Amino acid sequence: MGLGVRWTLHGDGRTPAPGAVVKPDERLSWPRTVGLGAQHVVAMFGASFVAPVLMGLDPNLAIMMSGVATILFLVATRGRIPSYLGCSLSFVGVAAAIRAQGGGSGAVTGAILVVGGVLLLSGLAVRTFGARIIHAAMPPVVTGAVVMLIGFNLAPVTAGTYWPADQWTALLTMLVTGAAVVCLRGFWSRIAIFLGLVFGYALSWVLDRVFGKIHSVGGGGRITDHWRLDLSAVGKADWIGLPSLHGPSFHWSAVLVALPVVIALIAENAGHVKAVGEMIGDPLDDQLGTAIAADGAATMISTSVGGPANTTYSENIGVMAATRVYSTAAYWAAAGFALLFGLCPKFGAVVAAVPGGVLGGITVILYGMIGLLGAQIWVHNKVDLRNPLNLVPVAAGVIIGVGGVSLKISDNFELGGIALGTIVVLLGYHVLRALAPAHLKRQEPLLDAGTSEYDNERPA
Repeated sequence: MGLGVRWTLHGDGRTPAPGAVVKPDERLSWPRTVGLGAQHVVAMFGASFVAPVLMGLDPNLAIMMSGVATILFLVATRGRIPSYLGCSLSFVGVAAAIRAQGGGSGAVTGAILVVGGVLLLSGLAVRTFGARIIHAAMPPVVTGAVVMLIGFNLAPVTAGTYWPADQWTALLTMLVTGAAVVCLRGFWSRIAIFLGLVFGYALSWVLDRVFGKIHSVGGGGRITDHWRLDLSAVGKADWIGLPSLHGPSFHWSAVLVALPVVIALIAENAGHVKAVGEMIGDPLDDQLGTAIAADGAATMISTSVGGPANTTYSENIGVMAATRVYSTAAYWAAAGFALLFGLCPKFGAVVAAVPGGVLGGITVILYGMIGLLGAQIWVHNKVDLRNPLNLVPVAAGVIIGVGGVSLKISDNFELGGIALGTIVVLLGYHVLRALAPAHLKRQEPLLDAGTSEYDNERPA
């Protein structure tokens, strides 16, 4: 397939034949392909612009670099894996922890750049030695625990920063977003977070017109009288221009906080590759290492100029499932749209103006969902938490990660939160497994939730 940029026309180019799917190396007519690309942009939009806002990074740059990352991923996988690489929410807690230690945006992106490098090396290792090396080190009990503590570690950010900015807007936004997630169907359910943000945005504008300014925590972290929705920066922003760039800076304390997220990113990529392979009827297991490595390289490029990490997006799987179109041509179109959005500073100003109360309502659901994905990994892989070999390291690590327990090594170095929790889960599990009696060492599934059939023989 070369670089994966040549597609054959599927049928008449209008709609897939009954029971058929448009495969990655096929496409519909170009107008329809571009339209599908726009749908993919909308699907990724909610999380991709929430992530940089929550991390204190430039949303324009984040959207632009997601387009660059998607192009790199499509080329690296030679067009075999249809995927959009959007901004990863897994690093929101990392950014909050680094900033709480006094680190700036450079320290945040520097730490994530190192994670991208580790992810790249992990992908190359998988290509060389196979997926077993990852799953031997990170069985489902460990992967689930780390994903859980990454999500739940964010709870204080919502409770202490976003929710107090406007509790009633936060409450109503939470209710509407939750209703959208549960009650809507198909494509609309995939963009429920985005719809909740639009509702909260509009509600804040209405409340400002009706009740005037609110007395609460403002953008500077002080309690003042301020507008819920401040659009003053939108009017000053240009329609066309480059986003703001900055270089990374490297601090060991920040890097150690960020490194555990490698586990979550590997799990996300593995799940995406397996799911897409099953949906198109073409096993893509041989592409797992390439996908992980491409994600790592894309993250390094993004963070080197001040952008966030990127990862494969499950939101876009929903669009493909609904349309039965898995053409990578649509993702090239989506990447093009993202690059154009990134060149519009006015768009970035609109995104940056999202009120704190709105973020409060969204993050209550969003952070909880991230955490509970860890429990989903346990359930899917039938992890037995009655076994003390599983229960003890998980219990200790999750409480350390969620509660913000810290371990002071020296006057200038301290481990805590996500980093310490992950170390306790990972090392604790393997050390206890080496010491445990034989009857506790039950056979663990080799793979995580996304790739539980990797080593099974597929029927002919």
